[in-house]
Amino acid sequence: MNVTQLAAFDTAHAARMLSAVREATLSGQRAPLAPRPVIEDSWGRMLRGGVDPDHDFRSGLLTPDEVRRRREESPLLPVLPVLREGLLSVADAARHIMVVADADARVLWREGSVPVLRRADSLGFEIGADWREHVVGTNGVGTPAVVRRPVQVFASEHFVRSHTTWTCAGAPITDPRDGRLIGVVDVSGPLETMHPATLAWVDAVAKLAEARLRELHLTSLERLRAVAAPVLARVGGRALVMDRDGWTAAVTGVPYTSRTALPKSLSAGRRWLPGLGPCSLEPLAGGWLVRAAADRPQQRAGTRIVLDLTQPRRWSVAVSGGAGEWCRELSPRHAELLFLLARRPAGRSAAGLAEDLFGDGGRTVTVRAEMSRVRRYLEGFLEHRPYRFCEDLDVEVLLPDDPDDLLPHSSAPAVRAARRAGSP
Repeated sequence: MNVTQLAAFDTAHAARMLSAVREATLSGQRAPLAPRPVIEDSWGRMLRGGVDPDHDFRSGLLTPDEVRRRREESPLLPVLPVLREGLLSVADAARHIMVVADADARVLWREGSVPVLRRADSLGFEIGADWREHVVGTNGVGTPAVVRRPVQVFASEHFVRSHTTWTCAGAPITDPRDGRLIGVVDVSGPLETMHPATLAWVDAVAKLAEARLRELHLTSLERLRAVAAPVLARVGGRALVMDRDGWTAAVTGVPYTSRTALPKSLSAGRRWLPGLGPCSLEPLAGGWLVRAAADRPQQRAGTRIVLDLTQPRRWSVAVSGGAGEWCRELSPRHAELLFLLARRPAGRSAAGLAEDLFGDGGRTVTVRAEMSRVRRYLEGFLEHRPYRFCEDLDVEVLLPDDPDDLLPHSSAPAVRAARRAGSP
């Protein structure tokens, strides 16, 4: 059912239809219409997690001091003016509020229509509230944080009954340096204020915020480049200067690559880095001086790759072998791609991966762009035409105990089929 189109013409009728769908689905009966896939998947997570749809459970609010600390340390703080400028004036006029939450779905900022703010208080939608999906059910903050894409939740698409008089549209904001989720921006209001264009509007402003973060990162790289120039001028051999996230500021004696995959924790001394091999690292203001060894060992000899999908939101790939070992946390999309490649040792074309991910073999441009990013940190371990792991690698996939917990954010047809089959 196209909820947004129906609600645009008759909000009350759309709400009644969704109420019937929700009641039938939660009671195990045949629903008059199927819920949207993103909502159906979320409801499934709530039922498996034991969330009570008739009980409005709220965890304790953060203390004012903790809210203040999180605000000061939040990577969203520099883009708060972008969010306010893009959302607040329209939100207030449309009887909405703007809510900004951190990566833990804790509400840090909340502004907009005063009457709607008071109504949000009655739902527990307050500063410091925990709005994670497994705490308050399907919603416009917690659900985008899980699925990592914009989501509109209207009326009885909310899992918990007390929220079914509410409508919200939320979009995740990711750090352009590493793809890490850093927060969610949401626009919410009473049921009758629902508009089909709200989700696109919120998503556009979230992307503006990410663009601003990208500008700030480029500025910091320029500052580091100014520090790097005299340092590299005195260094002989192969070396580069990178920031603390692995982005390259300057190089000498090595091919330029925009980014190097770094271990989760990095300290000065001898290390092994993908694409460079054995290196020595020295701290610089805002980054690292990396001196690469003169000789690079064969990277793939006896190499083992472990794709760990056991955690619900923290997926990783670990590489170990004679040349060293390292581990990298994966974005949702990269976790999907590597899982699909691990299932297909013979390889998959760009069109095949597009079909697996989107059910549309024509979306090859998106697949090629993502695979290009994956190959930046798995250089030497992935082949292309077709995309596949190299034959001489030992590839292992660690799966969750419950097949339904396999990449729960994913709506990719091939991943959903793997969940239903109960095995990869």
